[in-house]
Amino acid sequence: MENLIRSVELADAPAIRDIYAPFVSQSATSFEVEPPDAAAMEKRIGDLREQFPWLVYEADGAVLGYAYASPHRAARKAYQWCVEVSVYIHERARRRGIGRALYGSLFELLRRQGYVNAYAGITLPNPGSLRLHESLGFAPVGIYSRIGFKFGQWHDVIWLQLRLQETEVPVAEPLPAKGLFEDGRVRERLREYATRGG
Repeated sequence: MENLIRSVELADAPAIRDIYAPFVSQSATSFEVEPPDAAAMEKRIGDLREQFPWLVYEADGAVLGYAYASPHRAARKAYQWCVEVSVYIHERARRRGIGRALYGSLFELLRRQGYVNAYAGITLPNPGSLRLHESLGFAPVGIYSRIGFKFGQWHDVIWLQLRLQETEVPVAEPLPAKGLFEDGRVRERLREYATRGG
């Protein structure tokens, strides 16, 4: 079977939960303290995927990673061209280019939608994640010092920004994500990115 990057389906929630859970229970990568169950993950996907891309990387029928965008300060309309992004890779599939392939796909979709800025928050220390983001063009914009307390200690979070496109005046409103996947050119680009990972 081929490797592929595709839009998430609600049926992917258990696999996504399994990938995400160790980041909650075994590290401070996520500031959640209890891993969400499959139903909670399905709700998160359902709440966001109409507007924001959620992508999974699948190899031989198994989901090995996922990436998604979410709103940046959703309650403030002037932020609507900005997103926060995240990528998570199964522990057995790291260092194979899957995160880079997922992010490349995600950023291309976000540009097509009309988004201008992407932001990522990384709990420190995390040199691997920092290297990945900086290699893709993210630049540090600040550190929230001692912002999260987990596992008996304080943690800093560095915030990074990627300018997705330069524009003096953005589109009136970013396009919804769900229509993107009906475009054959988009599906072809996702196939190209999938061949880069794995």
